Amino acid sequence: MYCKRKNSNNWQFPQGGIDKNEDIFDAALRELYEEVGIEENKIKLIKESDNWYKYDLPKKYKRNSFLWESFKGQKQKWFLFKLIEETKIDLNNENNPEFDEFNWVDYWKPLDEIVEFKREIYEKVLTELEPAYKSEFSK
Repeated sequence: MYCKRKNSNNWQFPQGGIDKNEDIFDAALRELYEEVGIEENKIKLIKESDNWYKYDLPKKYKRNSFLWESFKGQKQKWFLFKLIEETKIDLNNENNPEFDEFNWVDYWKPLDEIVEFKREIYEKVLTELEPAYKSEFSK
C-alpha cells in the first residue's frame, strides 16, 4: 500500500516513530493501524528488514518551525506484510491524519514517484525485501 501525504503530492509507504520503551514490531503494528486502519489480525509478517536505513531531510523540506529546523532525518526499520483478510482502509484513525489517498501498486512502482531524497532508501529496502516478496506472492 502506498499513500499520499495530506495536502501534498508526495507519496510514501506508511511509516512512523517508535515510542519510548516500545518494541519495534509493536510500533510497526500501531503505526499501520493509526495511519491506514489495518489491524494485526488482518496481516501476516513476511519479512523484517535486516538493516536499519537512514536518510537526511533536505533543508527545503523542513517546515518553518523550531522543531522542524532541528529535525535531521530518520532511521528506519522496514516490515513487509501480507494482507490476509479483506479490510476497510481508514486514513482517519488519528486526530491529524497524515494521508488523504492510498493506492495498491506494483512492487517497484514507488521508485517512480517517491520524493527524490528517499529514492535511494526505497531502492535498497525493496531490493532487500524482494526475495521474500517473490517467495510469498508467487504462490
